[in-house]
Amino acid sequence: MSVQDDKKRDFIPFCRPTIGDDEIAEVVDCLKSGWITTGPKTARFEQDFKDAFGPEQEAIAVNSATAGLHLSLLSLDLQQGDEVITTSITWPSTVNNIVICGARPVFADVDKDTLQIDVEDVARKMTSRTRAVIPVHFAGAPVDLDPLRQMCEARGVGVIEDAAHAAGTAYQGRFIGSDSQVAVFSFHPIKNMTTGEGGMILCNNREQAARMRRLRFHGISRDAWKRYSKGGSPQYEVIEPGFKYNMLDMQAALGIHQLRRLSEFNRVRAKLAQDYMSHLEDVEGVMPVMPPSYPHEHAWHLFVVRLELERLRVDRDEFIAQLQEEGVGVGLHFPAVHLQKFYRKQYGFTRGQLPNSEWNSDRLFSLPLYPGLSKVDQARVVETLEKLLKRNKR
Repeated sequence: MSVQDDKKRDFIPFCRPTIGDDEIAEVVDCLKSGWITTGPKTARFEQDFKDAFGPEQEAIAVNSATAGLHLSLLSLDLQQGDEVITTSITWPSTVNNIVICGARPVFADVDKDTLQIDVEDVARKMTSRTRAVIPVHFAGAPVDLDPLRQMCEARGVGVIEDAAHAAGTAYQGRFIGSDSQVAVFSFHPIKNMTTGEGGMILCNNREQAARMRRLRFHGISRDAWKRYSKGGSPQYEVIEPGFKYNMLDMQAALGIHQLRRLSEFNRVRAKLAQDYMSHLEDVEGVMPVMPPSYPHEHAWHLFVVRLELERLRVDRDEFIAQLQEEGVGVGLHFPAVHLQKFYRKQYGFTRGQLPNSEWNSDRLFSLPLYPGLSKVDQARVVETLEKLLKRNKR
């Protein structure tokens, strides 16, 4: 074995999906069936997800959470000059979709310790032009939804929950999505459960859900399964221009069994997160993101830490480069969106507008966290982290 191969073997990836025999068999069954695009397995997955997290909700499977956010915002019929409030500590698609739909993004700051959107700052940022708020359930913990929803309902403002990190997350004893106006989940390979790529929308309004279903498939009145399956008719009607956002049965085949294993996946993630917390409790130079104080069940999609840069001779980017050189994969969740080039140029956002978001954005990164992470590898992650903190200490 070459030195290069040995390094690859020793590298601890940031994330790795857990795919079992049941998932593989279901995909093979899909391939053998002759129906691989949106069809019976997608319908089954939608029903299973709805039964698990929102029996009273409508479920719409899509090809990504980004597509789900786009459809959710489109269903609000935003107009030029409308505003949508969200967090800057998120993946760019949360904010990009606001712009794509013709509205202006407005950023509320986050809690410095939990990185959940600051509900009081949301209230300060609201104007007569505010049409919606997109809270992000960061890292698998929930936003403080009750006060946020009460405030938005009183002002006639919609709430679209970015639940990309929140499959299995619960708030005040209720699963995220179970009573949401709209909640959008992600099944990217990095997430707690995966369909390769894909997403799911849970929605409490039947008419709004029907429109999102229509928009996910060209804006026509019938999808391919209804048109080409036994007893179907190939006729269709374009109701409004739409998109190609449908989930494939090949993807749903994975999701059916990933969903069944999700509670076990999350249990293992929670134990790994607990071990990280215990190991890092007295380590100088690094601070884990803390869980919220209100009652919740954390899905532990990510384990995010922040560097105490005042104690170190290097910045965050140099530090994570050293971690990777030592064979430890890391993630970056997330550089503040309002400081990205497009948003600075287009809207004039500058440093100093969101102090907690900016402080965290400069310091944060994510450690490996997935069900297949062994105790030995987790111990090596912690040892490497401690070694580099000591090496780079001021």
